[in-house]
Amino acid sequence: MPPLSSITPPPTSLSRTDSLSGRLADAILDLIRTDGLTTGDAIPSARTLASRFEVTTPTIREALRQLEATGAVELRHGSGTYVGPTIDRAVMVNPHRAPLTKESVLELIGARELIEPDTAAAAALARTDDQLRRLELASGNALNPPGDRPVAYHFHIELAAATGNRLMRELIESLILVRGRQQRAIRRLYDERERDHREHLEILAAVHDRDPAQARQLTRDHLAHIREAISSADLQADAAAADGDR
Repeated sequence: MPPLSSITPPPTSLSRTDSLSGRLADAILDLIRTDGLTTGDAIPSARTLASRFEVTTPTIREALRQLEATGAVELRHGSGTYVGPTIDRAVMVNPHRAPLTKESVLELIGARELIEPDTAAAAALARTDDQLRRLELASGNALNPPGDRPVAYHFHIELAAATGNRLMRELIESLILVRGRQQRAIRRLYDERERDHREHLEILAAVHDRDPAQARQLTRDHLAHIREAISSADLQADAAAADGDR
């Protein structure tokens, strides 16, 4: 990366949000993009950035913490600050946790029911062979007991990715991640692992066959089965476990 003094941020860099730390966070993102940095690349130190923007180092650190909360940067103790994995996402995950209630879990399922059936239909029409392979690898995640190390691919995220629309993938991923506690509660309370896996395979087959109507209906039925199980479950008994599995 060239010296920070040689980079001129766009005139709007410090005018997008009301708080100083928020405006600085936007300006740091502008610097990263202007210099073409990508995930894993180092960015200037807080001291260097403070000098560049003529603010205090603690103020820069607050801006960096805001970016770290969304995954746009990573602060590595004793090493420095690096571009994070979400730098190119159009949809960012909210770092604040939503309360865990049965209503919030059903709300998540309801949102997914509105979005994912049509997403599956689009995937059936647009999927590539590589996306189909990733979906096949992801189909097995249903068999993992709650609390196990997650597999590399998430079936519903890969289903969205198979539409070929990056924003749709990011939308589903962000929806699942921002309500992570609710998603983990679903994994615990809907414990029909074999049925979950079988339904994933059925959706996969419809996508493979490029059958959008079948993919839509199977995804709708799959999410409805999950909603029915959660509706009759005792979430209160699960709340302590959910907090312990953050």
